[in-house]
Amino acid sequence: MSTPTDRLLVNRTVLELHQGDITRLAVDAVVNAANSGLLGGGGVDGAIHRAGGPAVMAECRRIGGCPTGQAVVTTGGNLPARYVIHAVGPIWRGGEHGEPDLLRSAYLNSLRRAEELGLRTVAFPSISTGAYGYPIRLACPIAVAAVIDHVRGGTGLERVIFCLYSAHDYAVYADHFRHLQATAGL
Repeated sequence: MSTPTDRLLVNRTVLELHQGDITRLAVDAVVNAANSGLLGGGGVDGAIHRAGGPAVMAECRRIGGCPTGQAVVTTGGNLPARYVIHAVGPIWRGGEHGEPDLLRSAYLNSLRRAEELGLRTVAFPSISTGAYGYPIRLACPIAVAAVIDHVRGGTGLERVIFCLYSAHDYAVYADHFRHLQATAGL
């Protein structure tokens, strides 16, 4: 059951929060917080590769890599999602090396890939806030603003989910949603 703090409506697109395992969401695409080699790894990247099975890795190998700030698409393999959008976020190096712009770009390019495929639902993890060390309190407003800016420009996306694995990360996003509801009328 949703509460007022876990949903925003922007134009006709619902932005919603979900706490749990992104690999279990039945959406058109899940976004993977990938590394530039697309070789799988720890955290959400490893979980998506394990749940998606060998078809995901085979397509990643065929693609060969992805620069930071960009996104590429593979099959969803064994996931309930049809596609995986592999987005490469920046490694946190103190915030003075273009990290905010690269993080925003990773979200926007993921949304562009979803639009190119005509998708209606997409789920994002909190890109770069795990092993890449981006502070979630700094990353969250960038992620949410990128999605809001994209959907305000017109979109076929009906639902964008921010899927947070931990209660702490969910609380950070819920606080930000409350802030937007209070100050921006969303």
